[in-house]
Amino acid sequence: MSAEEAARALGTDTDKVEEVLDVIQTFEPAGVGARNLKECLIIQLAAKGLLDETVEYIIMNHLEDLGENKLSRVAKVLGLPVTQIQMVCDLIRSLEPKPGRCFSSGNSVKYITPDVTVEKIDGSYQVITNEYSVPRLMVSPYYSNLARAAVDDAELNKYLNEKYNAALWLIKSIEQRKNTIFNVVDAVIRHQKDFLDNGNQHLHTLTLKQVADDLGIHESTVSRAINGKYMQTPRGVFEIKYFFSSGVTGSDGEGVSSNSIKSMIKEIIDSEDPKSPYSDQDMVAMLSDRGIEISRRTVAKYREGLNILSSSKRRRY
Repeated sequence: MSAEEAARALGTDTDKVEEVLDVIQTFEPAGVGARNLKECLIIQLAAKGLLDETVEYIIMNHLEDLGENKLSRVAKVLGLPVTQIQMVCDLIRSLEPKPGRCFSSGNSVKYITPDVTVEKIDGSYQVITNEYSVPRLMVSPYYSNLARAAVDDAELNKYLNEKYNAALWLIKSIEQRKNTIFNVVDAVIRHQKDFLDNGNQHLHTLTLKQVADDLGIHESTVSRAINGKYMQTPRGVFEIKYFFSSGVTGSDGEGVSSNSIKSMIKEIIDSEDPKSPYSDQDMVAMLSDRGIEISRRTVAKYREGLNILSSSKRRRY
């Protein structure tokens, strides 16, 4: 609310509200009590002793231009070198636009326990299921003994046997599910051996149907088996779904997954000259040299999927 609204709600005058607000804005973390983003940034810079007239003017009048990386426009308006505007931009980007975020517990760390582990043993990859992820179940002998003891009571005996058989069916289903996960992962690592040997850029296209056909089961069974399941590999922990992705056919006739192409795009951008970043069309040509033919629009889609800005917004001065 505005200072005027707060004054009316509290039965006091606006000057008093402003006076209290000034005190609140000295609290930690720097930036709390700000009425908008610009004021939040100015408070933080003042607390660091880094606020001057030029920086304050840029924040108040050209923050949107900085967000769009239109530094040349700001430099022209202020009659300053673009390199100086770049320094101001870097300084502003080092600030926290949401100072209360450091107290947030909404994104608590969630640890993943892999359902299977893939290890390289004697030159080949082996699948090891995590027995701790699913407790070992068995039916207590007490109930089978109880059923035998109730042989003279037909109704009770029938009831106990039904429950006993239902329990056995549940245990069998869980074991079958574990076997299905094992078989699916085993099929995945056969298809993705290049990834395990050489990394993300060697991930091949793989569909549920391919694995289902390999195992002689239905696609929906594969889908259910891998849903929410994780695999620990020598290259890190991955959701099993990660290994199933569409892509394009490379010049060698092998399928190249979209995740592999994204990895290549990230590598290209990481190695670019920040003062002259690669455009999406440049990356189309560079990927073509690697035997991957995709459109500029597809490169843009993959780049955006990696949360990487366009070349005009990545450029540094």
